[in-house]
Amino acid sequence: MRWRVGNIYPLRATLTDCYNPYMHKSTHHTHPTNEPNAALFAENMAKAAEKCQMILQSCIARQTQDITHTPVDPLNVGNAFMELFARMMGDPMRMVERQLGFWQDYLNLWQSTAHKLAGDEAAPVIAPDSRDRRFKDEAWQENTVFDFLKQSYLLSARWLQNTIRSVDGMDPHTSRKIDFYTRQFIDAMSPSNFLMTNPEVLKATIDSNGENLVSGLQNLLEDIERGSGNLRISMTDQKAFEVGRNLATTPGKVIYQNALMQLIQYEPSTEMVHKTPLLVIPAWINKYYILDLQPDNSVVRYFVDQGYTVFIISWVNPDEKLSEKSFDDYMALGPLAALDAIEKATGETQTSIVAYCLGGTLLAITLAWLQAKKQASRVASATYLTTMIDFSEAGELSVFIDEEQLSMLEQRMSKQGYLDGSEMALTFNMLRANDLIWSFVVNNYLLGKDPFPFDLLYWNSDSTRMPATMHSFYLRNMYQSNKLAKPGALTIGGVPIDLSTIQTPTYMLSTREDHIAPWKSTYASTQIYGGAKRFVLAASGHIAGVINPPEKKKYCHWVNDSLPASADTWLEKAQEVAGSWWPDWMAWHAPFAGPKVPARKVGSGKLKPVEDAPGAYVTVMV
Repeated sequence: MRWRVGNIYPLRATLTDCYNPYMHKSTHHTHPTNEPNAALFAENMAKAAEKCQMILQSCIARQTQDITHTPVDPLNVGNAFMELFARMMGDPMRMVERQLGFWQDYLNLWQSTAHKLAGDEAAPVIAPDSRDRRFKDEAWQENTVFDFLKQSYLLSARWLQNTIRSVDGMDPHTSRKIDFYTRQFIDAMSPSNFLMTNPEVLKATIDSNGENLVSGLQNLLEDIERGSGNLRISMTDQKAFEVGRNLATTPGKVIYQNALMQLIQYEPSTEMVHKTPLLVIPAWINKYYILDLQPDNSVVRYFVDQGYTVFIISWVNPDEKLSEKSFDDYMALGPLAALDAIEKATGETQTSIVAYCLGGTLLAITLAWLQAKKQASRVASATYLTTMIDFSEAGELSVFIDEEQLSMLEQRMSKQGYLDGSEMALTFNMLRANDLIWSFVVNNYLLGKDPFPFDLLYWNSDSTRMPATMHSFYLRNMYQSNKLAKPGALTIGGVPIDLSTIQTPTYMLSTREDHIAPWKSTYASTQIYGGAKRFVLAASGHIAGVINPPEKKKYCHWVNDSLPASADTWLEKAQEVAGSWWPDWMAWHAPFAGPKVPARKVGSGKLKPVEDAPGAYVTVMV
């Protein structure tokens, strides 16, 4: 059914007269910035209605196609909440106490609001976290109506979370799942996510005579089309960046490739270089250029400029042809093949390795394998960036790991041979829904703005697929069974893996606000590896804490030469150091870098260039 233009006028009046977000303390109305134009507003609302119909038709068509093979409860959330409600009903007095406390909070809020309506000052009953950017607009504080909406939402959110967390007797995994999906619901229900309850959106609608909504719905249509019927939210201006043009621009060449990776060697920027080459192993769950974004924030360029001969693995973006590739293959065709190629390219029999996230998990396995094969001397030093090897406390990602969800995931992967990159991206975005989902819903679809050009978010949207066999093995053996932390429980390449046998000098970096590899979980590595070890904790999160150039003078880090069993004890006695961790790593690594030798030109060894960096593998899109 189409909207009639005449139906728009009452809505326009409602917006201007009743919901003016800059009505000061509920005593005055201020006029919108632009002169209201009822005809233009009605025309824009008609356009918006038509776009809504197009979106609805697209969604219905998509759901009709998928309904026959989509499970009713694919994440098995329903059973978890049924158990929660059963336990809540088993202790009614606790629920009554929670409800009475909630009513008291609301009574305090009504009293506070009444004082503000009377023109008196009143302290807020509840305030958002200082890091919560949803309520940054002044109207959330200055306008009594929106201040009440905000506080009402925050009180309800606090009550709901505290209530479910107070229920006793729940299985820890079930409790974690309930807490996670409750927060997803709470985040989705924020008044900032809706037109009629967001003062910033209301003002934009009034000032533009509704053009923001037309633009926003057009953005929504384009994102649905870009996702081939599924919503793929644009996080940045996709046209502002191109890998090889203004991302991944450090000069180099691909000198070796196989089915799973290309190996890039970078051109030197100094006349002399350290004798020991440096291999960087990124996670294959994302593309490598997170470590080579732009010149001013490139880890790769920093290493090159410090006089290292740098190599990096660029993992393939696999399709169904690689569905049977195993974790064993990733070790053999990844770090082991890279070490062989580096030896041919440089003549050196020792290489230092820096590995990021999941690449570090693979590095630990490789070092244990080399130790068992009496080849440990091939690696001079090992650096792990935000790497977990003990998955007993794996953070919120463990919410997605139970038998029901894994079985469903394996069934889906078996049909196409891989896990689609968009599914992996959604999982990670849900961990920070307000920042990585809802902020873009408001900006792109309600305010009708184009997303800001941001290299990190371009990379975040450039997702990769996972081969079915390898990914299933990883989830079941690492996350579900935690076999890697148990000596000999996991066999890779025909060798029982025992990480405690590793004697390679080790540098471990974790980040304090990491939501993917929680730092206390990564700290457990200090009690597992043998040999000399150094642990450093950086401020910020999984990416920003790592990609922290010294010139930016941004995030600090903490150091402590002792490695007690408890992560909390380590932090209590740690010293805070201003600025980036990069110089700390450089000082630590100096003894393993070797003497200076003339810079090695790419292609001067036994391996000749295949193509210019960044190579073909990284440009394959999902």
